[in-house]
Amino acid sequence: MSTPSPRPLALVTGASNGIGYEIARLCARGGFDLVATGRSARIEEAAKQFTRDGAQVVPVRADLAEAHGVETVWRAVEETGRPLAAAVLNAGRSIGGGFLDTDLDDELSLISLNVTSVVHLAKHVARHMAAHHEGRILITSSLSATLPTPYETVYGPSRAFTRMFALGLREELKDHGVTVTTLMPGATDSDFHARAGMDNTAFGPGMKKNSRREVARQGFVAMMKGRAEIVGGDAATKRAAIEHRFLPETYKAARHATKARPRSGQPFVGRSTRQTKPNASR
Repeated sequence: MSTPSPRPLALVTGASNGIGYEIARLCARGGFDLVATGRSARIEEAAKQFTRDGAQVVPVRADLAEAHGVETVWRAVEETGRPLAAAVLNAGRSIGGGFLDTDLDDELSLISLNVTSVVHLAKHVARHMAAHHEGRILITSSLSATLPTPYETVYGPSRAFTRMFALGLREELKDHGVTVTTLMPGATDSDFHARAGMDNTAFGPGMKKNSRREVARQGFVAMMKGRAEIVGGDAATKRAAIEHRFLPETYKAARHATKARPRSGQPFVGRSTRQTKPNASR
């Protein structure tokens, strides 16, 4: 951002694809300049679109599953020399497959991205915004935060943490002029499930999913209004979130298993399924 800009600054993580990309576009079209992050080189191409949408953009390629990646992102924010008006902490991913069959290092990396990086980056963001007595934070969780998620056994709990963390942080920051909003998308038409290795499940090709643009729009509007949380998706998705408040956890677990269980029928033999996956979001 070489020339001064009168526009407020927003940070969006996981901005190279999926919901994060669409939220970044909404921020750009809604009057924000951007620090936009992604793990792959796709963030450079995404930044070109955000520029066409009207924003000055600092693209940052960083792996948020690593602490130095989080620090790289925050350093990019600080180097703008501008107050941060909005932060969308969106980067995250899942891992499909039975827990007996998945790779431990891959799951620990998921926790680092979905949980640790959110806390790490939120610490910087919250202190910065509180010092300026204003700001908006949007944290992506998932409808999966409301139920056990067999065959995505680590993902659901990671999003349950993210949701409760966001709601707790919201209460703390009220007196500092900062709002925190939680976005809880249902299954969305991004490549989230493909990257999780779930094409051979009911979440694979052929499943009806929510529009990522509509989910992003709902999240952006909720952030701008300062709402506590929003279930992202259609009426059926929102009904499911209400239904989950009353259904037994064991019932929800069994129902999710029928959707997330791999269709191959192969026995779990402890083989490694570790793959390198870019930051994504449901």
